[in-house]
Amino acid sequence: MSSARRLPLRSLAVAGALGTSVLLLTACTNADTTRSSVAEAAQTESPSASATDSQSASPSDSSGSPSASMNEDKTERKDLVSATKVTWDKAADTAVKEVPEGKLVDLELKRTDADASASPSGSATGSASPSTPNPAPSQGAPEWEAKVAQSDGTLHRIDIDAVTGKVFRSQVDPEQKADDKTQVSEWLDQAKQTPEQAVKAATDKAKGTVTHVELGDNDDQKAVWGVDVVDKENWNKTTVDVDAANGKVLSQEVDKD
Repeated sequence: MSSARRLPLRSLAVAGALGTSVLLLTACTNADTTRSSVAEAAQTESPSASATDSQSASPSDSSGSPSASMNEDKTERKDLVSATKVTWDKAADTAVKEVPEGKLVDLELKRTDADASASPSGSATGSASPSTPNPAPSQGAPEWEAKVAQSDGTLHRIDIDAVTGKVFRSQVDPEQKADDKTQVSEWLDQAKQTPEQAVKAATDKAKGTVTHVELGDNDDQKAVWGVDVVDKENWNKTTVDVDAANGKVLSQEVDKD
């Protein structure tokens, strides 16, 4: 849902570049190697073979099969999904139970932040500190970050341990503005399809593990469910946009990077 407006959420920022090296052989010089930095979230470095060096050794995945196409994004998806024990629907049920009469509008699988155990004081407007009913998972462990909305559009953030299924942080979004509430409320009014129905439509088109479900809108101002599905065969991610009013699949885009 690249063109769609989204909720004001923190998203998993897994950025990195593959290390590359070029070996220059001359009679008078030594080898010179350059390497770009990699993101902290992904620890696996995969060398890239040059077009003229087709015999370069390719790395293998855990099963021992060649995985030259496993770049850092794919490796991160594999590590994150493999470490997750709680499915998206279980996490959704848990999140919604935290907010009476609330409706799920966003759920994302991501890494736990360093400040997950912190209990910051309320904002200048007097928002309460977050509730921390259970210990937070360690930094970098998988979590489900959910947004659950009340009928007036007020968002509650619910963080769920993706291994144990326990809520470790719950709070009203302290940074949500009045116009944001209005927008969320309008999306909810348009959304006749539940998240479960949207996921069903998406996974009928793209098989795999659901890692993100989000309500937003498209260029035509129609409410749309965006669903990310990761294929565990090749670790590509497919984003499927589903009309939130009638459940029709509007588009799908495969991210092979």
